[in-house]
Amino acid sequence: MVAMLAKDEVGRSGELLARRWLEREGFEVLAANWRCPAGEIDIVARDGDDVVIVEVKTRSSLRFGHPAEAVDRAKLARLRRLAGLWLAEHPTRCAGLRIDVVAIWHPAGQQPRLEHLRGVS
Repeated sequence: MVAMLAKDEVGRSGELLARRWLEREGFEVLAANWRCPAGEIDIVARDGDDVVIVEVKTRSSLRFGHPAEAVDRAKLARLRRLAGLWLAEHPTRCAGLRIDVVAIWHPAGQQPRLEHLRGVS
């Protein structure tokens, strides 16, 4: 149970860091932790005229690989389905839709390292 709490805290801190990063980069955050029966989207944002579905992956070590490696084909397919559901529930005009990944590596006692991968789908 303690390990799960630590993992959840790493994830929450990563999502907050990602939101702050995106806002500094000029994104408008439309939703965070949007949930429906089919799953969850970490962040929905607007980048200019585009709606962006953002998957945040945070790791405290690279023992299991780079955080972005966790976003595989199955996860991308699920994010595409969730994007359609979000848009159906929140009609909005947009020129495009894309999926980004914000990968964060935050080793204990060190500053976090953030990588923003745009248009991964």
